[in-house]
Amino acid sequence: MKMTKTEYQEYIKSMVPKSPLGGDLARAFVVGGLICALGQGLTLLYGDLGEDAPTAVSITLVFLSALMTGLGLYDRLARFGGAGTLVPITGFANAVAAPALEFKTEGVILGTAVKMFTIAGPVITFGLAASAAYGLILCLLT
Repeated sequence: MKMTKTEYQEYIKSMVPKSPLGGDLARAFVVGGLICALGQGLTLLYGDLGEDAPTAVSITLVFLSALMTGLGLYDRLARFGGAGTLVPITGFANAVAAPALEFKTEGVILGTAVKMFTIAGPVITFGLAASAAYGLILCLLT
């Protein structure tokens, strides 16, 4: 079957299912907002800890995200809420916990330890490189 480039593009466009963009955006907004509201609620709950409250909130959100990943609940939430689950701290915890669980059958060293940072590793690497570069630029400019 010979097709021109335009015909092929039209064929592909007809085969790809339409994404309900409005619904996807609304669900992502609600789920991301609920995660952020949970973080704010924890901040109020941990208010008596003073300046340690943000640390306690971060630890709690990472723990809950890793626990939900281990129980298979984070995947369900991500299927429903899409990009709303990528709120940085919970999304990062999921990105570390999911590969660790997936590759645990390969052993502690070659499975869990090696694969744990397959997704999060580049984020850490480029985050550190960018912060070092920005720090150097700041030092040179001031």
